[in-house]
Amino acid sequence: MDVRALRYFTEVVRQQSFTRAAEKLCVTQPTISKMVRQLEAELGCSLLLREGRRLHLTDSGQAVYQRGLAILQEFQQLETQLSDITQLKTGELRLGIPPMVGMQITGPISAFRRRYPGVQLNIAEFGGLTVQQAVLNGELDIAITALPLEPDVPLDTLELMRHPLCVLVPRQPQWLARRSLTLEALAQHPLLILNEAFSLNRQLMKAFQRQGLVPDIAVRSAQWDFLAAMVQADMGLAILPEPICQRLDQQSLYWLPLESALQWRLGLIWREGHYLSRSARAWIACCREYWPEPR
Repeated sequence: MDVRALRYFTEVVRQQSFTRAAEKLCVTQPTISKMVRQLEAELGCSLLLREGRRLHLTDSGQAVYQRGLAILQEFQQLETQLSDITQLKTGELRLGIPPMVGMQITGPISAFRRRYPGVQLNIAEFGGLTVQQAVLNGELDIAITALPLEPDVPLDTLELMRHPLCVLVPRQPQWLARRSLTLEALAQHPLLILNEAFSLNRQLMKAFQRQGLVPDIAVRSAQWDFLAAMVQADMGLAILPEPICQRLDQQSLYWLPLESALQWRLGLIWREGHYLSRSARAWIACCREYWPEPR
């Protein structure tokens, strides 16, 4: 059923005139008449009876008129909702964030909420690899994760920032005299690293492998603060991004630069070749404004 025909029919009934209805809807009278006839033909019944200058509804016409008013009201609400979505007055953004990343994106999240208060922001916190799979499955619209991705993963990316990796050590004399640590030196100590759900874990293991090193992994965890506590308890050394280390207690912990080309590179990911919601596109725009270039 053409919703225009329903709109024309209900307006004719309101105005009790094809001519006045045509003027109200800014169309010609023949157009109104044609659409009403098409509606009657489609429904297989007469809707209107003429008695002089008066129009009367048939029983079928009364049913169509009452139901038509409700349908048109629902359609108007749908148009309003779609308009709100288009203008980002409403909607939803399903955003994935690995636990370590949250501290880095409070700025753009705050800007997004101020700009689009009607958009519901649903944040899921998983490790980088889990977040990637959730985006691929369509469970999340967009996410932040560590880059680079594995080859041939069908995801688009936008790099946002880069940070060096550091080695977290106890604040003890043997470490205070050092200025940096290599992967080769790290392989001689028990290591405390993020678990396999994190992209950083995969990158570190590949870096050790490229140098023919077999690290002694003492603990894997999804919680960076737990790893820091284990370092403080002298259980081993942890490899963490510099921004995470800077938030730790400098009275009991110390960190050294890792001598490696590895960096903690963070970026946005979304499904390649799929529709990207307006709220997701607005989030990308906020991130581009906050981080004009990777830093």
